[in-house]
Order: sequence, then C-alpha cells, then structure tokens
Amino acid sequence: MAQWQERLTQSDPTLHVYLMGIGGAGLSAIATVLLEMGIRVSGSDAVANPRTARLREQGVRIFTPQAAANLRTFAPAERPDVILMSSAIGAQNRERQTAESLGIPLVKRAAFLPVLLKKRTLIAVAGTHGKSTTTAMIVKVLQEAGIDTGYIIGTDLPGYGNAKAGSSPYFVIEADEYDHMFLGLQPSAAVVTNVEWDHVDCYPTAQAFFSAFGRFTASVDARGVIISCADDAGAEALCRSTTNSAPWLRYGLAADAEIGAVTLEAKPGAGYSARLLKRQGESSVEIGSILLQVPGLHNLRNALAAVAIADWCGVAISRVTESLNSFRGTARRFEIKGEANGITVIDDYAHHPTEIAATLAAARSRYPSRPIWAIFQPHTFSRTAEMFEQMGSSFADAHRALVTDIYAAREEDTGLIHAQDLVAASRHPAMQHVPTFDAAVAHLIDNVRSGDVVITLGAGDGYKIGEMLLEQLQRQEEKSYAG
Repeated sequence: MAQWQERLTQSDPTLHVYLMGIGGAGLSAIATVLLEMGIRVSGSDAVANPRTARLREQGVRIFTPQAAANLRTFAPAERPDVILMSSAIGAQNRERQTAESLGIPLVKRAAFLPVLLKKRTLIAVAGTHGKSTTTAMIVKVLQEAGIDTGYIIGTDLPGYGNAKAGSSPYFVIEADEYDHMFLGLQPSAAVVTNVEWDHVDCYPTAQAFFSAFGRFTASVDARGVIISCADDAGAEALCRSTTNSAPWLRYGLAADAEIGAVTLEAKPGAGYSARLLKRQGESSVEIGSILLQVPGLHNLRNALAAVAIADWCGVAISRVTESLNSFRGTARRFEIKGEANGITVIDDYAHHPTEIAATLAAARSRYPSRPIWAIFQPHTFSRTAEMFEQMGSSFADAHRALVTDIYAAREEDTGLIHAQDLVAASRHPAMQHVPTFDAAVAHLIDNVRSGDVVITLGAGDGYKIGEMLLEQLQRQEEKSYAG
C-alpha cells in the first residue's frame, strides 16, 4: 500500500490518522479538516475539553488521558497509518513510546501540513503577535466574498469555528512559529505581522528567532507575494534582508506603506475609523474607508493586512471593508465575557509584553473614562525570566494590576523566577501578587466598583478568574433585584 503521504494527498478514505494532543487548538483544527476530507480520524489528549467534545459528536474516537494502552485497543489491521503529534508530546510520553514500539510513523505539524496542503494555494499568516486575528479577518473577508477558502485558525471565529477544508483552491493558515512549524509550509502568499523575539525555550536568541522568519519568507513561491507590516522594526529588517524574488508589499501607518491608512480616529465603544490608501511610488489613491468594531491600533494594522491579501485575491474593496466593519473579534482576543453590576469583564490571550501593552492601550481607547483592572497570569518560566523588565513596564494603561502565579505550560519550575519578583521589580503604582484564582476573585469582589473594566490576560487558564468573578457579580446582581 502507498505511504501515508500519498494517501493523504489523494484524500484516501481508508487512511487512518491519529492525533496525539487532539484537544489543542492546532491539532483539533487539523482534525476538522481531515474529517471534512473524508479521512478517518482518532486521537488522544491529557484531558477532555470543549474541542474534544465537538470532535466526539462527529464520531471521532478520543482517548483521555494519554496512556500506553490506548493504541493497543485497535486491532492490528485498524491501527493508525500515521500519528500527528503535538509539540508538547515529549520523548517520555508513554503513548508515544507505544507508537514507536508498534512502528507507527510519528510526525509533527511541520512534516504533516505540507502534505495535507500540497494541492492548495496557501496563504500563511505569521508573526509574533496578531496571527489569529489577522487570519480570522482574512477568512471572514474571503468567505463573505464568495470564496470558500479552507482555513486553520488558532482560535474560534464566531460563525466559522477554527477550521474548514473548503472547496476553493485557497487555504488560509495561522503559521505558528513555535517548534518551527511554519518552516514546513510552502505558501503562495505570506503575511508577517511583526517579528519580535518570543518562545525563548525554542529560540534561545533573538537572532535565532529572526533567522527562522527569514527561512519562512524564503519559502514563499517566487510567483506569489510577501506582505509585511511597515510599522514593525523586525518585519522591516526582514524585508531589507530578503533574497526571495517574490514581490514584497508593506501595509501599515507608515507614510510609504503600499496599503495604508490616514485620518485615524479612535471611536469610544468601538475601534478605529480610517481612510484606506493604496500607494505606488509617489502616487496614492484612496480606495475606501473603514470603521472597526475591534479596538486598538494593532487591530487596524491587522485589518490592513487583510485588505492587502484580499486585494491579491481579487476581492473588491467594498466587500472587504463591509466584512471588516462587521468583524467583532474571536475567542480570547479582547473577548467581552459579560457585564454585571456595571462591571465589564474581558478576556485576552496577550502574554508577551508587547501584546499586553497593546491590549491595554486598546482598552483605554475603547473605554477612555473607565478604570481598568489588568489580571495577568504570566505564561512559562522561561518567557517570564527573559522578558522580566518588559513585562513589568507593560501595564501603564491599567489603573490596577493583579499578577497570579506563573502558568508552567510545558515547563517545570526551577525556582529561579516567581511572579512576586515581577511585581517587586515593576514600577506600576498599583500592582500586587495574588497567588491563586480564588485570592484574585476575592480581591476583585472587595474592590471593583460599577464602571470598572476587568481584563484577564495570559495564554494559560487565567481566563477562569474573569468567569468566576462574573458568576459572583451576577449572583450579587440577582440578589439585589430580588431584595
């Protein structure tokens, strides 16, 4: 029988793909695409979650937790032909060891995705920040323009989910740099939102990080296009250093960006309005206007990236702006969780200092006269240690800040860095350490007042603080109505 690569390219319905870590944002999305292609899918994860529940409803066999015996429950003829493995699966994982003993091929996304997407016109969205939102904006624009693009997004886009196989040649993917995943892609069009050192456990130096983005842009088809943010120093350095002969277009607020915006105005309760320009050399033409519902200059830049890609795909600007004007964000990206007792609770995935500062600046522009609370859960010990000073100074737009203990993610606590150290070193006048979620919620209940805005920040599970707070506030509200 043909190897799994050939069978996957041909959408062979007898192919059995097992996803080890199927509950994660990346692998659950790939599972959805495989199912829509008619491929047989099964998988495992450490714990069940809403993503595994959705896949189970579609008939996917999922094991929780990951255990050595899982793969042996399949009859030899029914065993997986290939296992797609999450980057979080280490060599000591017992299920992985079983797969190795059974001789089942084990691959990561960098090896799997090029095969899966071999026949597609690939649009890859990379960058340290803004990948998910920019990818989601592009997907919404193309879908609403009648282009049934396939897609993989690292978050849920309301009305679209996080993945689709799609029937058009186009496929839009959030190109994750972690574990060098994006280096396996061979895009026709690439977006680089920014290049700022992150994932210090994977890229030990800023130069290593920058070099990986250089290899990513070098992989773009010479007949395609590279689109980068003219306002970001890292993306600009990447543009200057390229050896790829593909056209390189720049978007942003810089005066020489090919896709630009002028006459910017922050709208309270919404995002920025702006006039859109398309420049070529010394000439420029106004192509439309925009009024975003998502706040922050960073989201205006994300929208300009979507404009650039849509233009490359031949979508009329009137359709583009209509879609972007109705874009209301994605899960865990300035997601308004609810309001009770006059207190608004928001959650955001921001965990890098630049992201934290941008999110809080967006909150300030949206709620210019309201007190803002930032509830931050640092993500990974290595990032916290390396970006210690930047993190401490990224809360300027918050009136009050609470910092919980560090979320370990894939790391172990070496005892060299603690959340208390971050608080002690920060110059913020009202920042304090609250070790647990319960302590954070108790502090908030005692101190928040009507009109306050509470934003949970981080890539871990700190969003639960906002949900717990909202639940208690709603109970208080119900009691006041009943009384």
